[in-house]
Amino acid sequence: MEEMTSMSVASIGVDPDRPSLLTLYLDGLPSSALDLTDPEHLEFEYMQHMRIMVEAKRPRGTRIKALHIGGAGCALPRALDSSHPNSRQLAIEVDEILATKVREWFPLPRSPLLRIRAAEGRQTLQQQAGRNWDIIVRDAFAGGTVPYQLMTYEAAVDARNALAPDGAYLLNLSRHDKPEIATILAVFPHVVVITDPAIWAGRRYGNITLGASMTPWQDMHREVFRLPLPARIYSDLTPSAAPFHDLPEDFTPTHRSIVAGPE
Repeated sequence: MEEMTSMSVASIGVDPDRPSLLTLYLDGLPSSALDLTDPEHLEFEYMQHMRIMVEAKRPRGTRIKALHIGGAGCALPRALDSSHPNSRQLAIEVDEILATKVREWFPLPRSPLLRIRAAEGRQTLQQQAGRNWDIIVRDAFAGGTVPYQLMTYEAAVDARNALAPDGAYLLNLSRHDKPEIATILAVFPHVVVITDPAIWAGRRYGNITLGASMTPWQDMHREVFRLPLPARIYSDLTPSAAPFHDLPEDFTPTHRSIVAGPE
């Protein structure tokens, strides 16, 4: 299956070793993977890390409110719907056609358990102040990179203002991005990373899962140790670059070194 969406070419692949596992590709890049027989199966490592962070703040079986900036196939919302019954989740997907088609392609929870809205992520964050979301997930990419307007100090403040006092902001980073980590550290006092040590050290490419909260994180080492692939928790984080900030209205490329700062 191959189909044009508003912003990309979508296709679905079947795992020959696990026929129930479907992977959604956008422009040839894996975006989501869902097991038709097991809603709690999360194929991607970073989503497994996010689930650990969610359960550190909100144990299994409890009802949560979760906002997902970046929907795609909604694998994580589907898993959380199973582990946290009767939760209310909103997935924001900028691709209007994709936001509609995923319900045709995958067995997703129906509204009001999971609502999927076609909208821009940063604008949505700005509209959420005081909503007291338990979890906000930022998992949005365009052309393999996070849209800049979702990476800034001001975007992190928007997320903080939308969270419950003990809620968590979970971010999927495509690499060890020092300015972005510094940005989150400038807004949240309690920040942790879960990732493969080889990725953290820059020896291989992969995702880094960052969790930010206004309250301390409980110990997650046991859960991380049980993961099928190597991962470690990094909590002794210090900023080593200047934070990202929103671009000025009169932005030109020469502003980049001022706005982002050196790595």
